[in-house]
Parts: sequence; structure tokens; C-alpha cells
Amino acid sequence: MNYKDYYKVLGVKPSASNEEIRKVYKKLAVKYHPDSNPGNQAAEDRFKEISEAKEILLDTENRQKYDQLRRQYTQFQQGGGCVRGGAT
Repeated sequence: MNYKDYYKVLGVKPSASNEEIRKVYKKLAVKYHPDSNPGNQAAEDRFKEISEAKEILLDTENRQKYDQLRRQYTQFQQGGGCVRGGAT
């Protein structure tokens, strides 16, 4: 499973309010919606990605879980991306 930074996907800060997320999502959704870009697979993929980000970030429980995992992933990357203290 690949990590996606949903805040970067939408171009908002982690401190963004739900109202700000909705506003940014609507703007991006109009731009990348498949009806506005018929036959453009890249736009369709981008639309799906921003929709997924919106669904996670606007649900309070999912956002809390995502933020926790995001912090853990960031710590993992800063530690060199390897597990320490494991069995050899």
C-alpha cells in the first residue's frame, strides 16, 4: 500500500478547517471532473484522488486516524525508513 498525503493532494495545511477543505475540493472537483474532461484518464484519476482525500479528511473519526498514521509515517521516514531493534 502506498502512502498518500491527503493534505498535499488537496493543497491544504493539516490545520485546514472542514470549510476550507470543502471549498478547495469543490474547486478541484470542477476542474478535474470527468464530465469536464471527457476521455482524459489523468483528469479522471486526479478526480478520484481528490475525492478520496475529501472523504477521509471531512470525516472526523477517519481524519483523526489518518493524522495519527501520518505522524507515524513521518517519524518512520525521519528514522531512515527502517525498523530498529528487530530480530536478526
